[in-house]
Amino acid sequence: MCGIVGIFDLLEKREINRELLGKMNESQFHRGPDEGGMHIEPGVGFAHRRLSIIDLSSGQQPMLSEDKNVVLTYNGEIYNFMQLRSELEKSGYTFKTHCDTEVVLNAWLAWGESCVERFRGMFAFAVWDKHKQTVFIARDRLGIKPLFYAELSNGQFIFSSELKALKEHPLLPRDLDPAAIEEYFGFGYVPEPKTIYKNVYKLEPGYCLTLRRGQKAYQPRQYWDVTFSEQDYGSEQDVSEELITRFEEAVKIRMMADVPLGAFLSGGVDSSGVVAMMANNSDAAVNTCSISFGDPKFNESQFAQKVADRYHTDHRVEQVDPDDFNLVSHLSGIYDEPYADSSALPTYRVCELAKKQVTVVLSGDGGDENLAGYRRYRWHTYEDRMRSFMPDALRKPLFGTLGHVYPKADWAPKIFRAKSTFESIGRDSLEGYFHSVSVNSNSIRAALFSDQLKQELQGYQAVDVFRRHQKSAPVENPQSLVQYLDLKTYLVGDILTKVDRASMAHALEVRVPLLDHELVEWMANMPPSLKLKNREGKYIFKKGLEPHLPEDILYRPKMGFAVPLASWFKGPLRETVTESLLGKTMLDCGFFEQKFLNKIVEQHQSGMRDHSTSIWSLLMFEAFLHKELH
Repeated sequence: MCGIVGIFDLLEKREINRELLGKMNESQFHRGPDEGGMHIEPGVGFAHRRLSIIDLSSGQQPMLSEDKNVVLTYNGEIYNFMQLRSELEKSGYTFKTHCDTEVVLNAWLAWGESCVERFRGMFAFAVWDKHKQTVFIARDRLGIKPLFYAELSNGQFIFSSELKALKEHPLLPRDLDPAAIEEYFGFGYVPEPKTIYKNVYKLEPGYCLTLRRGQKAYQPRQYWDVTFSEQDYGSEQDVSEELITRFEEAVKIRMMADVPLGAFLSGGVDSSGVVAMMANNSDAAVNTCSISFGDPKFNESQFAQKVADRYHTDHRVEQVDPDDFNLVSHLSGIYDEPYADSSALPTYRVCELAKKQVTVVLSGDGGDENLAGYRRYRWHTYEDRMRSFMPDALRKPLFGTLGHVYPKADWAPKIFRAKSTFESIGRDSLEGYFHSVSVNSNSIRAALFSDQLKQELQGYQAVDVFRRHQKSAPVENPQSLVQYLDLKTYLVGDILTKVDRASMAHALEVRVPLLDHELVEWMANMPPSLKLKNREGKYIFKKGLEPHLPEDILYRPKMGFAVPLASWFKGPLRETVTESLLGKTMLDCGFFEQKFLNKIVEQHQSGMRDHSTSIWSLLMFEAFLHKELH
């Protein structure tokens, strides 16, 4: 895995500042500590940091075509590169290396912009074509690899793998985007294509962008989307067997590397399935790693050990300190913009552990979104049925009122915590789903934001992100729609962002077989009833894995990388919360109501209410602001 960066003059062939390009490149040193390179010519400069995985002795970047007219800087892995290489060789193209970088370069020469449609893998890359006077940038279909860009006031276009590289440019606009602030406090991250800064963007997954010198206007173009339809794949047994066959093939093609390789093993269904498939396709013991927690509510290590024992893996476990909060201040530097998923802490630690043993790991990310594994899909389906029982004119005022008057009982057993359900049923389906995934509800954000911020928002709401995707969603089934929305938002903005930054902070490459685009397309066309059946998420996947994994791995309640925030904020981080949320940075920024900040801190620390999720999102925002101002 690597880091890429570039500067392109949209107006003319002005000289590129070599020192500045080098500084931008070195800010991503952690992504590629093995080698670095730059290519500069009038009006364009590309740079690259390399983490060597395949063909360690060659494949340096930026890579130039034989006639020196095309330059490539590339981050990723193309798993079908050998097949593409064979096809290109038959067309007369020659190769000097054994790496996939040269295949990407020659694929551009052979097929132009349509080359992206032939790649099977994860990637973000840029090509400079001197003959066409164009720069072409592209991002993989699911957004596994990141790509940021901005146009500057001097007519330069800049891009990079991480936002921190763009921040090295003195002309980067650093004004915060009010809409992005609303989205952050709604989702817990800033969804594509926005960043926290105005006029600085992420290239969306499955998109590419062509820039031509002398043409100021440009527009990202979508080259791929996933269509959810209901195709007849045969009997349950037929479907489960084919699913596992396709899954195993996706795992197998990701096991190619010239460096040590392993897997994350949490003890959940997806990571355990990945390890089972790896063991079936490896003569040597699979390297696996997991982290454990002292609190049994969060600890899955015994399940991971059971899978490790079954497949005789070389397994490593380290216990995370239950008070591992020293990383909190470090996180803002990793993510470069506000990011509020607290599981970033244990994810950072498991990547740190994995790097001690391997350079490449396979993960089980993507199973829940593709195969309806999240509990919220079950609840959303239930709530949609409730909505269908009565007309909007009756349902909205009835359940809206119930949601308003019913007490918020954080301390009570789950069966009595009906407030959120009532509020959700009182909304339309899309608003209800947003309510179920938001880290700060509409009412919390309304009380939290200052009048000044509300005025700047002009009525904009974070749920509009969902509405934008819904308009073009190739989906009919309501369950499939929310899966599609998660693929477009939560998967890329939260999960893949978390894993990319945490792994790259340790120069570790993570591969994601359940996000193989061919497998994703096949799963999307599977009947929804085979994904969520009788309250069982990932139903057909679990059935297919029964010969490979024990029942208590497949059918136990789902756990996650949870962090004990509530107790931290009342105990060891009590002063940090008070100083951060009620300090000068938050009070002077003009975005928040001071009285409400006081209220949620007091209510949480007194035990009256659990505001841990809101406090964490505010803590991460304050850490970002503090870094911006200093």
